[in-house]
Amino acid sequence: MDDDHHSQAVPGTMSAMVLTGHGGVDKLVHRDDVPVPRPAPGQVLVRVTATAKNNTDRKAREGLYPTKDKDEVASFQMGGSATLTFPRIQGADVAGRVAAVGEGVDPARLGERGLLDFNLYPDDRRDINLTPDYYGHGADGGFAEYVAVPSDQFHTVDKADLADAELAAMGMCSYQTALHMLTSANVVAGERVLVTGASGGVGTALIQLCRVLGAIPYALSTPDKAGALRELGAEAVLDRSDMDGFTDRVRELTGGAPLDAVMDLVGGDMTDRFIDAMIFDMKARDSYPRLSIAGASGGNLSEIMWTRIYLYQVQVFGVSHGTREEAQQLIDWIRSGELKPVLHAAFKLSDLHRAEDYFVSRGNNFLGKIVIVPDRQWADFGEPFALKETT
Repeated sequence: MDDDHHSQAVPGTMSAMVLTGHGGVDKLVHRDDVPVPRPAPGQVLVRVTATAKNNTDRKAREGLYPTKDKDEVASFQMGGSATLTFPRIQGADVAGRVAAVGEGVDPARLGERGLLDFNLYPDDRRDINLTPDYYGHGADGGFAEYVAVPSDQFHTVDKADLADAELAAMGMCSYQTALHMLTSANVVAGERVLVTGASGGVGTALIQLCRVLGAIPYALSTPDKAGALRELGAEAVLDRSDMDGFTDRVRELTGGAPLDAVMDLVGGDMTDRFIDAMIFDMKARDSYPRLSIAGASGGNLSEIMWTRIYLYQVQVFGVSHGTREEAQQLIDWIRSGELKPVLHAAFKLSDLHRAEDYFVSRGNNFLGKIVIVPDRQWADFGEPFALKETT
C-alpha cells in the first residue's frame, strides 16, 4: 500500500487481537501477522489510536444473545443469518486517523482524526435500522492497528481539547444506543427518567443526554458512585443494592410524582419494580408510562403480569443500536462540546485479556469507559490514561 499516492506509509501486516471462537478470554489471540485491510471504494483506512470496550464485546464472544432458546449460544442474526464468523477482530467504538482512502474518496481526508459510527447499516435509510449489526461483529473492528470503514461513517472530530482516548470513550455503541432509548420513548424536556446501570457506558451517556434534552435523570447505582453520577448530571442516585421500598424512595425524591419513563439496562427481577415506580399514581401522569430496554445485566428473563402492562398502558420499547440521523446528532453534540467523555482507563491492545477481566469484575470507583490502545500507539495515546491501580 506504500505506493498508493492516496495513502500515508502503511505496512503490509499489523498487530490485532483475533477472536477465534465463542468462549472465554482464551479465545482472544494476539497476532502480529494480520494483513492490513485495503480500503474498498468509498472507504477509508483508519490507523487506530483508541477503541472503547463495550459489554457487547464480551456477550458476543460468549454467545449471550439467544432469541429462541434461552440456553442457546448465539449472536446477532436479525438479518436472518449469523454474521459473526471466526476469526473476527472485535472493537466497535474506533477513534483514529485516516491513513489511506479508497476509490472515490477525497485524498484531502488523509490525516483527519475521527470517530466511527459503528453500525453496519442494511441500507441507506437515515431514520430506521431494522437489522442491527456492527463493526467488531459482522465485520472486523478496532482491536487492531488498522481498520477499513465507510468514509461517510468516519466522522471528523478535530476538537483539540479532546484526546483520542476520550473521543473513543464517546463512541456510538453506548451513546447511540442511549439516544435511541430516549427517542424511542419520546422523552421530552421536564420528564423524570430513571437510568438503570447508571455507571456504565450507556448509563453515563443517558444521564448526559437527558440533560441535553432537558429531561431529569435519576440514577440507579451504588452509593460509592453517587457523587460522580450527580456531578455528571444525575438529579439523585438510588441504591440498587437495596430495592426494598424502592417506590417509596422514588416518591420522596420526586415530591410524590411517578417516573415518566425508565431506561432499563438491567432486566431480571427489577423490571417489575421499575414499572411500579411509573404507575403508582396514574392521575398524576401527563403521558403513558414508558419502558425502554437495551440490556439485561440483571437477568434475561423477567416475570411480569400482562395485566399490569395493558391495563396501565405501559409502552415497552426494545432498543438495539440506532439510526444514521441519531449518529449525526451525536457527532454534532460532541463537536459542540455538549457531551463530555467519561473515561475510566486505557489498556494496551496486547493486554486485552486483563482489560476483559477487569471490565467484568469492576467494582468501586468504576465509572464510564475502558479504551484499548495499540501497543505502538501507547506512549502517545494510552499512557496518560493508564489504569491507576488502587491498593
